[in-house]
Amino acid sequence: MAELTYLDLGRSSYADALDLQQHLVALVRRLPLEAAYLILTEHFPPAITLGVSASERNVLAAEAALAAAGIELHHARRGGDVTYHGPGQLVGYPILRVDLHGKSLRLYVRQLEEVLIRALSRMGVPARREQGLTGVWVGAGKVAAIGVAVSRWVSYHGFAVNVAPDMRHFEMIVPCGLHGVQVTCLAETTGGLTVDDLKQPIVESMVEVFGFSGSRPAGRTFQRAAALSERTADAARASRAFRIAGQVD
Repeated sequence: MAELTYLDLGRSSYADALDLQQHLVALVRRLPLEAAYLILTEHFPPAITLGVSASERNVLAAEAALAAAGIELHHARRGGDVTYHGPGQLVGYPILRVDLHGKSLRLYVRQLEEVLIRALSRMGVPARREQGLTGVWVGAGKVAAIGVAVSRWVSYHGFAVNVAPDMRHFEMIVPCGLHGVQVTCLAETTGGLTVDDLKQPIVESMVEVFGFSGSRPAGRTFQRAAALSERTADAARASRAFRIAGQVD
């Protein structure tokens, strides 16, 4: 079983993180043996994203209001409806071979929920699923959203955990298209936790749930991935994508 290589980007734009995901997806598809990556980041500038099944009516704020708040708007090739990403929220993008871990999107989403429930449990936070819904709940509110995509059974996009974001920004959308569902964050329910506190518990829970042999931060393996991807036809874009995460080497 493969090791999980994790990349902590700190803060990154939505577009930059998407570029990196796309090149890691291409890399994982090309490699003869299994490889798995986890990108961890906070998005800045903040962004609202619409999944493939999203209704634009679930974006409640006018374009001018979003611009005034410094919030970008992106259409995403992931499942789900409307979500918000911004500072104070930990976003995780697993790039892995779903066909080697059940070959079922429904199972994969449940596995990601389990990762987040276990990670929060490691921090002393009781979390749960809600029957018939996707995501993770703490107390009365939804604390984590999940929206995934696959390309030839390699995953991208992923999950977002609200640690201490600007909760006013959620008032600009109908989160996940779920009317009447309360959104919460760990700062409101438990207090004291930071985005950095949650990173290692998530890595450890990814290893447990998906059965990886272990985990390691990106380093020489990542450098080889960058060199390989820079030999693609879109070399300039690939080079830029991997420079985004250069600080982790």
